[in-house]
Amino acid sequence: MVNQKGGVGKTTTAVNLSAALAMSGQRCLLLDMDPQCNATTSLGHKPSDGHALVKDVACQEAIETTHIENLAILPSSRSFQDVDLLAHGDDQQTTRVRKHIDSVIDHYDFVLIDCPPSVGELTQTALSASTEVLMPIQCEYFAMEGLTQLIKVIKKVIVATDGRLTFGGILLTMYDPSLELTREVDTEVREFFGDIVFDSVVPRDVSLSEAPSHGQTVFQYAPRSRGAFAYTQLCMEVLQRD
Repeated sequence: MVNQKGGVGKTTTAVNLSAALAMSGQRCLLLDMDPQCNATTSLGHKPSDGHALVKDVACQEAIETTHIENLAILPSSRSFQDVDLLAHGDDQQTTRVRKHIDSVIDHYDFVLIDCPPSVGELTQTALSASTEVLMPIQCEYFAMEGLTQLIKVIKKVIVATDGRLTFGGILLTMYDPSLELTREVDTEVREFFGDIVFDSVVPRDVSLSEAPSHGQTVFQYAPRSRGAFAYTQLCMEVLQRD
C-alpha cells in the first residue's frame, strides 16, 4: 500500500482489506512498516520495542495473531534506531529485510505491507520485497499531484527486481458522487490509468475514521456501514484479479 501523501486512506485500506481477505478464508498477514504504527494500533495491538525486520532472529517469532480469524500482524516500531535502519540501511540491510519478508510469504495467501507516506528508502525497500503495489488516491483537487514521482520510483523498482513488482491497482478513496470534483477526478484517473483502476471505490464514511480508535476494523465496528460494504467489494475484486 503506497502513496507519498498522508490522509488518503492508505492505512485504512491496508487494515480493512486485510481483514476482508481474512474473513473470506484467506490466510493474511498485515506487515506494518510505517513508524507511525497506525495499522498496528488500529487492530488493538501495541507497537513493538524493536522492528522484527531489522533483527537477526526469525521474523515469524514476532508475528502476532489478531481478533480476526486468519489475520496476523507484524507490528511496527517507533524506535528511532530501527526506523533509521529501515529507511537508510545499506544494501545488506535491505537484503535482510527482503529475506525476512520472503521467509514468511509461503505461510500466507496474502501479505499486505502498510508503507509510510513517502517515496523514500523505507518505501522502496518495501516495494522491492513486494509483487504488487496498490495505490489509494483521494478524490480531491491534488489527487494527481506527486503521482508522477511515485510512478517513477515504482518503475525503478520494477526494473531493479526484474519485473517481480507489478501494478496491482489504484483505489479511489474519500469518494462522494454528489460532488462534481469527485466525478472529475474519477474520470481523469480512469482515462489516464485505464484498467488498473479498481471498479470499487471507498466512500467518505465516519465509521472508517472511528473504528481504529476502538482497535477494530470497520467490519467489527460498523458491519452494515458503507465503508464495510466498499471494502467487501474491493476484497472480491482483488480475489477475482488474483
